[in-house]
Amino acid sequence: MSARLSRTSLAAIVVAPMLVGSLAMSGAAFAAGPCNGGAPTTTETKCLTAVQIPGNPLRSFDISWVNPHRGEYYLGDRSNKGIDVIDTNTLTFKRTIGGFVGVKLNAAGTAVDNNHSGPDGVVSHGRWLYAGDGDSTLKVIDLDAPNASAITQTLPTGGTTRVDEMALTTDGEMLLTANNAEDPPFGNLFAANGDQNFSSVHMISKIVIDPAIVPADAGLSIEQPAWDPTTKRFYVSVPIIANNPKGCNFDGTKGTITCHGGLLVVDPTTVAPGTTVFGAFNPATHTGVVKLDACGPNGATVGPHDNLLLGCTSANSPSDTSTLVINAMIKGNSINVGGIVGSDEVWFNKGDRRYYTGSNRQSGGAVLGVIDAEANLLIETVPQGSGSHSVAADSKHNLIFVPQVAPVAVVGAGGDTTTVGAGICGSNSGCIAIYSHQVERDRDDRDRDSDRDDHDH
Repeated sequence: MSARLSRTSLAAIVVAPMLVGSLAMSGAAFAAGPCNGGAPTTTETKCLTAVQIPGNPLRSFDISWVNPHRGEYYLGDRSNKGIDVIDTNTLTFKRTIGGFVGVKLNAAGTAVDNNHSGPDGVVSHGRWLYAGDGDSTLKVIDLDAPNASAITQTLPTGGTTRVDEMALTTDGEMLLTANNAEDPPFGNLFAANGDQNFSSVHMISKIVIDPAIVPADAGLSIEQPAWDPTTKRFYVSVPIIANNPKGCNFDGTKGTITCHGGLLVVDPTTVAPGTTVFGAFNPATHTGVVKLDACGPNGATVGPHDNLLLGCTSANSPSDTSTLVINAMIKGNSINVGGIVGSDEVWFNKGDRRYYTGSNRQSGGAVLGVIDAEANLLIETVPQGSGSHSVAADSKHNLIFVPQVAPVAVVGAGGDTTTVGAGICGSNSGCIAIYSHQVERDRDDRDRDSDRDDHDH
């Protein structure tokens, strides 16, 4: 953060202009002022405003990302077949970069077909944005180019379903993607663009897990990866693995799942061209699949002290009812954070040293989870619309972005089944809700954060 701003001064700078633009854009669709009708006022994490997205009401979206150095937030907006870009300094909509397959429904038209919809996962470094699509392709986007020429490469990944979540190395030169809906699931390691001014992304290796750990034909998956610059490893959430514990059931078609999940550790420097198979965790190489205790994770993010927060969810394993923190060195005891579960995307915000969770499957309803990353304790939960599984934070301004889908009565399958999202948005079209948690930091902390990027998120 370049200047010390209180919550009041930040709101005065960014909220008032945003409200004018939002009202003009949404017109009669507004039910109340943004935040006023749905966000609580007693939480530490305060709702500032809601950015309205032009075009189709938000029916389905996937992962989001913040690049604090460009001052931009990105959302995989399937409803408008593109990546929405929000200015994180003015909190205004900038553009949607199109060229994606959009929302696909199941054969009966009763639900969104997540496996074939897109865009999905997004991540960025410098001018380059990487996004997965529902047709199993990776799209490389030049953020310095106009919309018509922004997609510079479209790369097949060898599957028939979506390219989902992904992570970059800190220098932006290696990218790990997850094809979570394939059976069996797989990842791909790409050589990415780093800081160069031309695009030359290409695949290095397909990454698979030993079928004894992730068997085929059981609907198993791999989910959100994260990069740790200290260990120089990717850490990939694996929701369910076989024999954790021994003899457990991993196949939902054969009864209640009783297996817990795992964490795949990948050293990109040892991945060979072609296909690389990972087995059980090997402490000597610090690679392979770690068995997790009481966690079926979707999300993963690297926090302080090389700790990893994993977004566990009972939707993967019904007995897993807490969130897990584990050290990236895979040593010592893991810590279960009580009171929060059901997360998809999770994010560590360096600016206030808190974890944020997109917990749309929390018991009792969707929430934004807020966790103290030093004490590993739940601070609070903030109610969200039923589809709010995505979260990202801007470490420079301590802003937290939580997209909301439009009501089910407006968009049908995929829409918000509560009234919470419309209350937060102040409209029936969905929105990007923006929360703030302002902290006072000394100059050394601010300067140190300005020299670091969130690419190790």
